[in-house]
Formats: sequence, structure tokens, C-alpha cells
Amino acid sequence: MAGLLDRLAAVPGREGRLTHVEVRPSRAARHADWPAWAAPSVVAGLTARGVARPWAHQVEAAEAAWAGRHVVLSTGTASGKSLGYQLPALSAALAGRGERRGRGAGTLYLAPTKALAHDQLESLLALRLDARITTCDGDSSHDERDWARAHAEYVLTNPDMLHRSILPGHQRWASFLGSLRYVVVDECHHYRGVFGAHVAHVLRRLRRVCASYGASPTFVLASATTAEPALTAARLTGLDVEAVTDDGSPRGEVTLGLWEPPLTSYVGENGAPVRRAATSETADLLADLVAEDVHTLAFVRSRRGVEQVALTAAGLLEEVDPALATRVAAYRGGYLPEERRALEGALRRGELVGLAATNALELGIDVSGLDAVLIAGFPGTRAALWQQVGRAGRDAQDALGILVARDDPLDTYLVHHPDALLGRPVEAHVFDPGNPYVLGPHLCAAAQEIPLTEADLPIFGPTAREVVDALVERGLLRRRPRGWFWTDRRRAADLADIRGAGGSPVTLVEDVTGRVVGTVDAGRAHGTAHTGAVYLHRGETWLVDELDLESRVATLERADPGYTTSARDVTDIAIVEEREHRSWGRCRLSFGAVEVSQQVVSYLKRRQPHGDVIGEVPLDLPATSLTTTAVWWTVPDDVLAAAGLLEADLPGSAHAAEHCAIGLLPLVATCDRWDIGGVSTARHADTGELTVFVHDGQPGGAGFSERGFHAARRWLTATREAIASCSCELGCPSCVQSPKCGNQNNPLDKTGAVALLDVLLSGAEDDAGENGPDAGGRA
Repeated sequence: MAGLLDRLAAVPGREGRLTHVEVRPSRAARHADWPAWAAPSVVAGLTARGVARPWAHQVEAAEAAWAGRHVVLSTGTASGKSLGYQLPALSAALAGRGERRGRGAGTLYLAPTKALAHDQLESLLALRLDARITTCDGDSSHDERDWARAHAEYVLTNPDMLHRSILPGHQRWASFLGSLRYVVVDECHHYRGVFGAHVAHVLRRLRRVCASYGASPTFVLASATTAEPALTAARLTGLDVEAVTDDGSPRGEVTLGLWEPPLTSYVGENGAPVRRAATSETADLLADLVAEDVHTLAFVRSRRGVEQVALTAAGLLEEVDPALATRVAAYRGGYLPEERRALEGALRRGELVGLAATNALELGIDVSGLDAVLIAGFPGTRAALWQQVGRAGRDAQDALGILVARDDPLDTYLVHHPDALLGRPVEAHVFDPGNPYVLGPHLCAAAQEIPLTEADLPIFGPTAREVVDALVERGLLRRRPRGWFWTDRRRAADLADIRGAGGSPVTLVEDVTGRVVGTVDAGRAHGTAHTGAVYLHRGETWLVDELDLESRVATLERADPGYTTSARDVTDIAIVEEREHRSWGRCRLSFGAVEVSQQVVSYLKRRQPHGDVIGEVPLDLPATSLTTTAVWWTVPDDVLAAAGLLEADLPGSAHAAEHCAIGLLPLVATCDRWDIGGVSTARHADTGELTVFVHDGQPGGAGFSERGFHAARRWLTATREAIASCSCELGCPSCVQSPKCGNQNNPLDKTGAVALLDVLLSGAEDDAGENGPDAGGRA
């Protein structure tokens, strides 16, 4: 694969784009014998599928689960983690049915996406066992759900269905929940931030409901390689969990290339040079690989980017051979279920050689036979990077991965500082089950399921009693001699939006036919589906006629206006409470609660392909408000003056430092820049001084800004270095310009930002620890 990478880099005009090559050697397999308790039919089914002998880590995890010990299997992508839980779960189902002449021991399988659950279903059905296995999710019919409740032994679903349907209607699931022996939490590394905190409480509610039916299931978790898997799994489940981390699977040689697109002749805002877009570079590479019949998956961050990469690659291939253009497609969230299933089938059958996808596929289906993975932009964490690269090289084949840097401070830093990416261990996960904005709604949901008692509260953590008392004061819970009861007429489960999308998704509808085109998350609707927005879907361009927020519908029409749209917003921030602080000389570093208000006020039309602005259109959308956590720092006026920073330069200096700090926070926290936001001002009303804020993007906070506070010296030193070492003159997307700036990157002062950070860091103390006092967030 190193030779293939060399050929791609040697194409005329691509000189200097490959900045680093990392080769990880192959690894031999380590096998173990089948456990004596394993059901013969299960062993026969697995053997027929090519598993002559299991790998050592599979048996170690299966033995722990069979013995009733909670276990997390944390090994690399394609290491066969599913066998570790399928072997005990299926053996228990078949053995239990023989003992009870009815439903066998039950297994509830939870996946972060529907696609992964359906992929698991196909894998299980292929074993041809006499076991009752089915999916139960939002795509299931009423008849399918009725059958699952009445007969199923192995139910595959997702945390959303468990939260909104199974737990609130647990009486109808009594037989299944009472027989539950295993709960499988697959791809558990995905549960981080506020989503992870929500899922942690969904699992606690599940444990409580199961106990009411006399069941105490064993939890088996599967995760890509991650730091402290036992601690993360314990925080997620509220149980003591043992970790299996010694990977016994074989692995081919893995070649990873770091790739930086070139500077273009185009000059952007503020006269800044612009690098070629990572999506354009990825489309070129995808076309080259497909033309060589190299089965390739390209991960792209945004839905629009996925569409653009697939469309561009298909166009390039059509110039070579029209038949090749049909062998590339896009895959992303927002597609209708039947569209997703058709693409998944075509990929498995090899009809598609190249696929551009969001991480809906990273966590979606088990793809075999892939040779290469392209990643358009750092995916936010080192763990996610190796998870995506691991999609190539199945069955111990050699694999190629290429990380294509975006024009972004973090990506630029990483491709020129490979040790920061490849020389460090993968991250621990950050989520805080004690977040009252998360805990409160789940306590309400638990009380509606079964009235809460004093004995129940410890399962929800040490702050549960305090939060219950607050819910009583608000009239949501009522205290009775037998415990706390839900008193509202609403469904309590509806209070918790576990995906943090900000409400129900907006449905995209074709105005002439009424056909549903797709959906967009509520939190993204103001910025991407507003009236007048240009929207891409499966290579087709649509124009939004109207966004109706009350009915959650946006009507669209097919159009090709020749421009794209980008929303502009205004943001304000107020300090609610300072929880911690440190003095850095005369400067002050703080962490605490803040109130952030944001309003989309207009959108810009940008002519394609060059992106120059051709007009701005005002919008009348309501403001949104968010109470969350932030890290911020202040610098007194006299310190700024002594450093030679003029008053007129302060807004641009603070703004530029804020942008780069947001871009570099993922160095120390398991987030990406879209999980966080920031505000900077030369004089903030609450501090009376120059202040720069970086805040979490979720209610109550997700732990990211807190991680930044505890690793501030390393984080802000890297920020300063990224700005100072950038080759641009006035600031560019590789250092201080931001793709999500609501002020269109104005004002920005690159030189002033370096001077400002020098002043701040001159008094910096050592970090409290790279990850803070608790590397995984508060439990």
C-alpha cells in the first residue's frame, strides 16, 4: 500500500502534498479454543462462516460474560468484537429455551445507528440458528414490534427506541425484560459528550425496570481502542466493568499518509490565501483509486461535502469511462430508509467501488473487502481517526489510509506535527452523567415508568436527590409516602432529547408533489434549511421556499441557482457562575456556567465555483438561548498597553485568538470544533476586561471546555504556535479564519493574536494534568 500512496503522490502537480507517512506493521493472529459451554449449533454456524477457531480476546470476553461479569471488549476495528457477545448470548438463548420450553434467555442489543443494528441482524440470521432474532426501531412496523415483544429472544435496537418506546411502555415488554440475560452496548466509544450522559441514564433506567421484573442482566460493551475502557464503561453503565484489551486478531500492514492540499491562486477574505478544499482533493483521490479498482471509502464531515465529493468523483470518472461513474455514490444521514438499505447492499456486493460517507457509515455497517480509506479532515479524535482507517484492510489485508487536511488550524497543525497525532495514545471519553440538564429529564422519565424511591436514587449518582428536590419545586414530580411520582400529562421521555438535536427534526418536502426528500436536525435547520437556502441531496440541488418552524417542515423546489448559501449569526454571552479559576500573572483563567444567545440574522449568496459574495439577504428567525459551561480568560488594560497592543487592535486580536483556540481544543478534549463555540470582546460587560470565551455547544456542558481549563497551558501554547508558524501574512483558514464564524471572519488580527497569547502565556502555570482531575469527566 505504500507503493500505491507513492503513485498517488507522484501524479504531476501533487508535489509536496504528502507531508508524512506512517507504517504500522502487520500482526499475527492468536487463537483460543471454543468454550465448553458454547452451544454446538452456534459454533457450527460460526465455523460455516469461516471462523475455524476464535481469537484469544473473543474467548476472554465471552467467558467473562458467560460467568455473569460485566465486560468491555476494547480492541481494534475489524477485530471480531461481535463474536465476543454473540457466542454467550446465542448459547444462552438456545439453552434457556430448552429449560423453559418457551422464550429463551433474552439479549437486548443497542447500536448508535439503525444501520448497524440491521447489519448485525443480517450477520445473525446468516448463522441459520433456531433463535428468534429481530430488529425493533423507528423503521419497524406495528406487527414487527408486536412479534418482538411476544416472541423475540434477541432484539436489536438503539438508545433512542429504548428511551422513547421500550422503557415508557415496559409493561408490554414485561416477558422479554424479565428474561433478559444480556445487554450489549455496541460501538460504545460513540457515547461521549451530552449524548453519552443521556445514554448513561437510559441504561440506568433499563437496569431499574429490569430489576422490577426480577432480571439483572450482564452488560457486554464493545468499543474501538480507547483510553481507560473499564472506567468509561463503568461510567456509562453505573456498574463495575472489566476490560479486555489485548487484541488477538491478525492485521495487515497499515500505511497512513498525511496529506495537505496546495494553496490556490484564489485570494479570500482579508486578502488571505486559500488552500484547495479537502473535499475537492478527496474527490480527486477517490476518482484515482476507483479507476484503479481500489475499493475505497471516503469519510467527509458534512452532508453537503459528501454529496460534493461523490458528484465530483463521478464526473471525473465519467471522463475516463462512463461506466465507472456509476460505481461511486454518496451515503449520509437524512436519506430515506430504503435509500440507505439499497446503498448498503450495493456496497456489500461490490457494485460500488467508491463511497463518500459521513460517520453514519463509520458506525453503520460492517464493510468487508475495502482497500483504502480517505478522510477529508481530521475527525475530531485520534480514536475516531484509527476507527475510520480500520475500515480498510479486512481479513488481514494490507490497508491504506489518507488524512486530507482541511484549511483549518487543527488540521494544519497535525499534518506538520505528526507526533501530536500519531505519537500519543488515544483519548479517554468525556461525558458527565451528573449534568442536571441531562439528569433531570431522565429522573422524570424514570418516575413515570415506576415511581422513584429513596433506594433508587443512588443508581442515578450523588446529585440525584438535589435534582429530584428541584423537580418537586418546579411541580414536575410530586412526593408521596411511596416515593416521587410524575404529575404532568406529557410523556416524560419527551423531555430528554438524547441526541442533543434541539428538538424534532425538520422534514424536507418537495413543494409540487409533497414527496419527502429527507430530514435535517432541528439544531441545524436555522442555518441550513432557512428560507432561501440552497440544499444538496444525493447530487441534486434544491432551493428552500419556506421554513415553517411551527410545523417543522421546509418546502423545497429543484433549482440550480449557480450559487451556494451560508448563514450569518450574532452571538452574545453572559457569565452565570465562575466555578474555578487560576491566576496567570495578572491574567485570569476561569471555568464556569454561561448563558449563550444566538440568532441567525441573514445569509450570504456565494457564486460558484469561486465563492465570491454576490449578495446578503436578511432573515427573521427567533433567537435561541443556551445555558452551558465555558472556559474563559481575561487580560487587564494596563497589561495590554504594556505589551504594545493598541486599543484599536484588540477586537481583531481577541477574535483571531478565539478562532484558533476553538480549532485547537480537540488536541486536549474528545470533541471537534462543531461541538464548541466561542465569543471574544475587547471589553466584556461581566469582567470589564478583554475576555475570550470557548464554550460547550450543549445544555449544561459536555465536559469539553472543562478539559480545556485543566489543560490550558498545552492547549493555548499550541494555539499560539499554530498562528505564529502559519506562512500566511494576514491570517487564513489554516490559522485564524473559521468556517463557522457568524461575523464572516471580521475583524481578525493575526499579529495581534500572537502578541495577546504571548502576554497570557507569560504567566501561565503548569496544567493540573492534561485531562484534568478526572480524565473522563465527572461521574
